[in-house]
Amino acid sequence: MGRLGPALSPRLTCHRTLVPAPLGWDAHGRPALVRSRKTRAASSLGPLACVAAVGRGVWRLAAAAESQAAAVEEQPARTEGSTDAGAAGGAEASSKLVLVVGGTGGVGQLVVASLLSRNIKSRLLLRDPEKGVSLFGKQDESIMQVYKGDTRNPNDLDPQMFEGVTHVICCTGTTAFPSKRWDGDNTPERVDWDGIRNLVSVLPRTIKRLVFVSSIGVTKYNELPWSVMNLFGVLKYKKMAEDFVQSSGIPFTIIRPGRLTDGPYTSYDLNTLLKATAGERRAVVIGKGDKLVGEVSRLVVAEACIQALDIEFTEGQIYEINSVKGEGPGTDPEKWKRLFRSVQSN
Repeated sequence: MGRLGPALSPRLTCHRTLVPAPLGWDAHGRPALVRSRKTRAASSLGPLACVAAVGRGVWRLAAAAESQAAAVEEQPARTEGSTDAGAAGGAEASSKLVLVVGGTGGVGQLVVASLLSRNIKSRLLLRDPEKGVSLFGKQDESIMQVYKGDTRNPNDLDPQMFEGVTHVICCTGTTAFPSKRWDGDNTPERVDWDGIRNLVSVLPRTIKRLVFVSSIGVTKYNELPWSVMNLFGVLKYKKMAEDFVQSSGIPFTIIRPGRLTDGPYTSYDLNTLLKATAGERRAVVIGKGDKLVGEVSRLVVAEACIQALDIEFTEGQIYEINSVKGEGPGTDPEKWKRLFRSVQSN
């Protein structure tokens, strides 16, 4: 399917007033934390509700078992410092066209808002374009384009959707355990495996970088406590998707976040997204080898994705990422380079 029809086609609206300032981590701002709504359907799932409750505890169990070792091992990768200096890819911003897949999800919203704040042209591939308009407003096509498509259905992925795209950030996903979000065949197998395989198979080989958001624990899905999280296959399918990305021939960077915190901000608009902060958890911890365990702000994950687009040595690399209390790199490219380089393979 192609772009939106005239009724939904993004037109010029005063987008510059919608994007008043770069997305950042204001140390003095009030954290705009929004708790994700509990799934009402869980109470009717019987034993599955118990499984989900156990799953929610997996991150805490894993963190308790490994956090001390991880903190020592990954400490050199942690940075402290100013927060809002600089912006990613400033010199090349006008030449980029970033395709964002999953742009209305918890991380994707923040990726899109941050691209808009930087005046980097984006193209959103969405199942529900109306949701994109409600979040980001009707932007000028020179800044943001919206296409209707579902990665689970290869017939939806018309080649014209990818014409001119230079970079891709893919942050699709669903819940690890049965929930209302699984309605309409939105399971881990369909989203995290079929969807990624379909998308990557049709991306032009001229793409300069594909940044793919996966998860920590994907290489250990048969081991406790990760096997509990993987009861319905979410980690296994994400690892299959990682392998497919790596073998595609497209330059890639894979980001494996810890348990996501902050948001999702799904009931808010662009102005709210631009004011969101990571609260006190702005310091970033980077790891490699699937050893890192912990939590990470969605804002930090979104920024890591955008920064990785332009840092040449992140190509072909896989990084785990957490955030902890303290000042972090904000949007400063040099600080992000130091973070990524601190765990770079020799």
